[in-house]
Amino acid sequence: MGEQEPIAYTPIGVIRTPFADPKGTPIQPAAARGIRGRVEVFPEYAEGLTDLAGFSHLILIYHFHRSGPPRLRARPYLDRRQHGVFATRAPARPNPIGLSVVRLLGIEGNVLQVSDVDIVDGTPLLDIKPYIPQFDAPPEARIGWLEEHIDRLPEARDDGRFSR
Repeated sequence: MGEQEPIAYTPIGVIRTPFADPKGTPIQPAAARGIRGRVEVFPEYAEGLTDLAGFSHLILIYHFHRSGPPRLRARPYLDRRQHGVFATRAPARPNPIGLSVVRLLGIEGNVLQVSDVDIVDGTPLLDIKPYIPQFDAPPEARIGWLEEHIDRLPEARDDGRFSR
C-alpha cells in the first residue's frame, strides 16, 4: 500500500497499570482520574529522564499491543456511527500507536509513578514527552463529531471491540 519503507521502533520501557485486559479499561485519561500506574523505563534509557521531575504531566506514546487487526473505519466508544479511523482514537488502526496525557506523581530511579492512566498493563512504551499546555492545548481547538458525545466520557470503558 505505498512505497515507504517499514519503520521499526524499539520499546524504551513498559507501562504497568491495574488493567489486565482492554475490556473495562477507561478509554481516555479524563475517564481515569486518580487511577495510578507506573512507567518502568529500561535502565539503558534512564538518563533520558533527567529534568523530567519539574513537569506535572507527561505524554506517553505507546504501542497498542492488544489491539485487533487494523481498520480504516471504526465505531468509537462514544458514538453509534462509524467514522474514519483517523477521526477517532480507536486502537485498531494501520499503525497502532497510542498516546495518553498522565499526571507525574514522582520519579524513583528509572520508574515513574503516574496517575490518570487509561492503558492496559504490560503496554510497550515507545516515548515520553513533557506535556506543555502552551504547545499542546490550542484554545481554538474543535472536536468535530465528538462535540455531541463528550459528556459521556467519564463513564466510558473499553468493551473489547478493538481487542484481539
